[in-house]
Amino acid sequence: MHNLKYTLFTSLLLTFGLCTAASAESVEISDAEKQMFAPIKAVSAPKGVQADLVKLGQQLFHDKRLSKNHDISCNSCHTVTNYGADGEPTSPGHKGHRGGRNSPTVMNAFGHLAQFWDGRAADVEAQAKGPVLNPGEMAMASEEAVIKTLSSIPGYVEGFKKAFPKESNAITYDNFAKAVGAFERQLSTPSRFDKFLSGDNKALSDAEKAGFKTFVSTGCTMCHMGPLLGGNMYQKVGLMKEWPNQKDQGRFDLTKNEADKMMFKVPSLRNIEKTGPYFHDGQTKDLATAVKMMAEYQLNKKLSDKDTASIIAFLKTTTAEPAAEYLKTPELPKSGPNTPAPNPN
Repeated sequence: MHNLKYTLFTSLLLTFGLCTAASAESVEISDAEKQMFAPIKAVSAPKGVQADLVKLGQQLFHDKRLSKNHDISCNSCHTVTNYGADGEPTSPGHKGHRGGRNSPTVMNAFGHLAQFWDGRAADVEAQAKGPVLNPGEMAMASEEAVIKTLSSIPGYVEGFKKAFPKESNAITYDNFAKAVGAFERQLSTPSRFDKFLSGDNKALSDAEKAGFKTFVSTGCTMCHMGPLLGGNMYQKVGLMKEWPNQKDQGRFDLTKNEADKMMFKVPSLRNIEKTGPYFHDGQTKDLATAVKMMAEYQLNKKLSDKDTASIIAFLKTTTAEPAAEYLKTPELPKSGPNTPAPNPN
């Protein structure tokens, strides 16, 4: 009888232990936790005139003739086959000049509250105008110089007419920006995370769900929430502890408002595993270090290697590419007899 009781007791313990282990492996995420985010969707394929506009924008995005020395395009710094980034701490411009800030990914950028790290451009159309005329980037002399180049290329004359059929003077700098922006607005990257948010509970593994919960419980959602896990607010870098690099003062350089010192646009975390090096200065090479720095300087927390790896496992579920047609290098129209020559000066 004693042996029978012992056997039954042991069986109950084992059964309870197995049930406990099984429940420990199964990770449940509440609707409240999911509601801090929102799924993004693939954009609809453009039709008619809109398709002509996107095609034109894709060509312009890749065309190096829109730089002074014909050696830089939008795609040089925001490479669509590299998740919209170039993998450089800062990007080389005209005559090898390097800017002071890391080139952020162009993927999903159309969904941000503003463009550039300091938010100085309202949208992707306004952003497209900046680098072309920046003397340290593409270095075109003026808007008129851009229009002259475009007007000298017969294929672009026809392309602008198709994209802007109601305008008698279709080749303008505003229309150049509208076309580039139309292309960039196709660069949406829905991932497994979006399937999960939309109700597919099997889209993420239990380890990835555990990473989601670590991400939330650590406090990362103080800044990285919404459809893009960021991109929707400004925040002080070094909120809880002074940031090591104080050379770049962020929005203060733009606004001269003391309250804007060290304020930067919060980057989106989508595709983050593919878009290093990290932060506005591009000085942090690996994602684990970046995650730990954010916890330390923004939240005053020291993350363990285990929790860091858990968060990264979750972040990797946001990795995805846009529709395949937008990753292709388009055929560009041939130069005309009056197309300006490259100028290395």
